[in-house]
Formats: sequence, C-alpha cells, structure tokens
Amino acid sequence: MPEAAKLALKGRVVSMDAGDRVHANAVVYIDANRITAIAPAAAPPPPGFESIKVLATGGTLYPGLMDLHNHLSYDALALWQVPKQYTNRDDWGAHADYRRLISGPMNVLGQTDGFPEAIARFAECKSLLGGVTTSQGIALFSNSGIRRYYDGLLRNVEISDGPDLPAAKARIGDVEAKSATRFLAHLQTCTCLLLHLSEGTDARARNHFHSLSLPDGRVAITDALVGIHCVALQRADFKLLAAHGGGMVWSPLSNLLLYGKTADMAAAQAEGVTIGLGSDWSPSGSKSLLGELKAAHAYSEQNGGLFPARDIVAMATRNAAKMLKWDQGLGSLEAGKRADLIVVRGVEADPYLQLIKASETDLSLVVIDGIRRYGLPRLMPDEARLEDWKVAGLRRRLDLRIADPLASASRLTLRQAVDRLQAGLKDLPALAHAIEHPPQRLRTAAAKARPRWFLELEHEEPAGLSLRTRFRGEPDAPRRISAMVASEALATPLSKLLGPLTLDPLTVAGDRSFLDRLRAQPNLPPDFRIALLKAYD
Repeated sequence: MPEAAKLALKGRVVSMDAGDRVHANAVVYIDANRITAIAPAAAPPPPGFESIKVLATGGTLYPGLMDLHNHLSYDALALWQVPKQYTNRDDWGAHADYRRLISGPMNVLGQTDGFPEAIARFAECKSLLGGVTTSQGIALFSNSGIRRYYDGLLRNVEISDGPDLPAAKARIGDVEAKSATRFLAHLQTCTCLLLHLSEGTDARARNHFHSLSLPDGRVAITDALVGIHCVALQRADFKLLAAHGGGMVWSPLSNLLLYGKTADMAAAQAEGVTIGLGSDWSPSGSKSLLGELKAAHAYSEQNGGLFPARDIVAMATRNAAKMLKWDQGLGSLEAGKRADLIVVRGVEADPYLQLIKASETDLSLVVIDGIRRYGLPRLMPDEARLEDWKVAGLRRRLDLRIADPLASASRLTLRQAVDRLQAGLKDLPALAHAIEHPPQRLRTAAAKARPRWFLELEHEEPAGLSLRTRFRGEPDAPRRISAMVASEALATPLSKLLGPLTLDPLTVAGDRSFLDRLRAQPNLPPDFRIALLKAYD
C-alpha cells in the first residue's frame, strides 16, 4: 500500500466551496491525506513545504467525483440495446435478453475462481479513468456465509473512514423492506440510506413513494433518505421529500434509455431537493460519472437550461458529500479536508463547462486520500511498481496497490484483469458448464471448507436483502409475472443459453462503437440524443 506524502500541485483551482471560489493560479498543498493550504502561486509555501517541488499541472483542479449510484459488478458489460420502452423497474429484468446478456454472464464470472478479483480491478479502474474517487461498493460473499464489501482503490460509501466519513447503507433487510413502520425505524438509525425509489413512469412506481406515508400521518422520510432515480415523482412528492430533508440521485442517461423519460428535475429543483449524480451501470448508463455529467448537461440544455454548469458539477461533488454526511471531509477543495481531487487539462475555458465537456484524454491526474492513483507520467511518482496504460493512444500511469487481500485484486494488474475478462467473456458457455457440472474434487468436504469468495450481484437482490422497499399492500402482480418469466428462462441452462461477449472498453475515448450504440437506442428523445452526442464529440 503506497503512503501519502507531501505534495504541491499548481493550477487553476475550482474549490466547489460554499463561496464557489475559483483560484486562477494557485497551489494546493497536501500533507499525508489532508489539504494543508490553498495559496496563490506567487505566495511563499506554508511551513514544512519549503523543500517540496511544486508540480505544474497545466490544468484545472476539482474535487474528486462522487458517483452515488453504480452497480460496479456489471461494468465489464457493454451498453445494452434496450429492446423496448419500459414503465417500471420490475419489468425489464424479465426480458429474455437480460439473462442472456447481463445477469447470466455476470453470475457465471462471479462464481468462477479468478474472476471476482478481475471484475473488481476492472470496474474500479473504469471509474478511476473517468475521474471518480468515490462510488458504491462491490459486495462479496464467501462459501461460509460471510458478506462484506471489497475495500479497494476508490472510496466506498458503505465503508466508514473515520468520523467525518460515516458509512452509508445501500440495502435493507427484508423485514424493513416489507413494513413502512420498520423501515422508518431503520432509517432513523442511518446517517445515509441510498435506496432505489419510484423507478419507472407508471402508477405503480409512484405508489412506491406514497407507501412511505404511515397511517398515523408520519412519513418514512428523514434527512438520511436518498432516493435513487425518483422518475415517477411529481412536484407534490418532491415537496414532501424536501420538507423532510430527503435527497435524490439522478441517473438521466439510464432513465432515458430504459423509460424514455427521467425525473421531473424542474420540480425537484424548484422544491429545493438536494441532487446528486449516479452513472448507474454500463449496461444502461454512462461508462463513468464523467459521461453522466454530459448527460445531465445535455438534458438541462434541452429543457430550457434547468441547471447552470456549476450546479451540475456540484451534484458530483459537494451535493454528494452533503447527502452522505461527508461534507466535513470531502466534496470541496479546502484546507483541512481530505485530499481527493482530479486535474483536467487546460485553464482557459469556463471552469465548470471544462469538466463537463472533458474527455478521458483530458484527465491529467486523480488523487485519492493524498495518493496519486492515476495520471500523466510526469505528474505521477517515479515508482517502478506503477503500471503503464494507454487511453486512446496516450500514455498514463496507474498506482493500483491496495491493502485489502481478499479477492487478490491487490496483486492483479489492470492488464491481467482485462486479459482475464476478455478470455472469460469469450468462453462463457464452457465456464457455465463447469459450474453446472463441477469436477469431483470440488465436491469434497475439504474443498467446500476452503474459503472462497464470490461476487454478489446487487441487481439479483440476494436472499434477505433488498435494494428497494416492498411494503405490504403494494401491487405485486407484476412481480409474479416477472417471476413466472424468470422461472421459464431458468429452465434453460446457462451453458446452453450464453454465447461469447466482448469486454466493454474502459473509456469512451477508446471505444469506437459507444457513440454508435447510443445513436441506435430507440428510447432516447431525439433532441437529447443530438445534444449528448455533441457533448461527446
């Protein structure tokens, strides 16, 4: 595990603090994992930094991007060609393509030795190459029944790192998921609970929000509740959410791909709801939050300029930190806060639009907890154990060393992870057959007792846990229909159903087909599609 050392980075500094200060030419001084000072470049260094070489970044420094909704375990998969327009989250998972192209492949890789760590390494690097320093976690479970989160390169919202960064929750037990009263009691014990809420456009989706109202007049909403998606909410619902301190995570591209519609952001803005951003997952979303910033800006511009560029950047920085109750430690570049930051090439453009319009090739440096994790070779440490990588032909360096020994990702290079996943996705039928017909040596008591870690896929909602509430009294007919369709699909073994797939490239800059796949998506509103493609071009 590398140790954070003193660091001095010069450039334009977009602080995202309460005063929205932009320092035209300044130096950010970092000692260990904290920002010591931000001072004009011409000023003398603070005590203790006299001998530290100032690194001229040639770019603009921003707080690290905080992705509040990403199912990282699926991010090895390419963008799905959504087959139809849906009205509810409970429906699209029942389509035959879902098991063949999404859940089936990841279940196979997640249960095959050697692949969970490759997925973890790949998914975190995909975020890192998009400027993300904080995301939701990758869940693991063992053959002995233990569940835990993978503690890797990125900050994980579900893992506390001290009093200023309390752990959030992103799942609830089935007991809380089935009772509004128990859900409220659970919510009152949380600092932040990120939960799928009213994902869809039909009455069922909106009723999901109405179920938060209790018979005695109370509502199961506190300042800990952060609703993910909220597509079906109307203005009165956003007013109620804001009145009780609740927030929301907006995933515009995923919503528009699946439902042809996203949340009423004008209503959310008018009612003062705190808004964060989430890229959701690669099968129906952006590759990283750098792309989701473009989706949010394109949607805003196509709807009368709903949000200034500064407010969209705030969704991925200080707003996210506020909802997590991490704003004492992260979300802005200020003395005393944790040193999570990114550098984007250039200092001349509008400071907020520069980040929104940036390509992965514009990303010069990513620092997490004072450690330079990714960037231009000249801005990275001269360390032999760093890994070279190319983004659209441009050289970058990665420091992937971590302390977590589980899944062995700490010993896996990005190249090894990519090669392993490419081979595994090509060989899915054979890997599925090996799971369905394990060799005798794996059936022995000794083999079963050996500790083995597997990938837990959140979208499959493992037994006893839920990503959303299922309060009694909510319509359950669609769920029964989905279960019937799923049971029919399960009659076909994955070894017979799956075919070879291609690993999703890590960046849009290195993926010649990504924009073509966006163009072919049937549910994207035409004006939004044009604006989004223009943002990427």
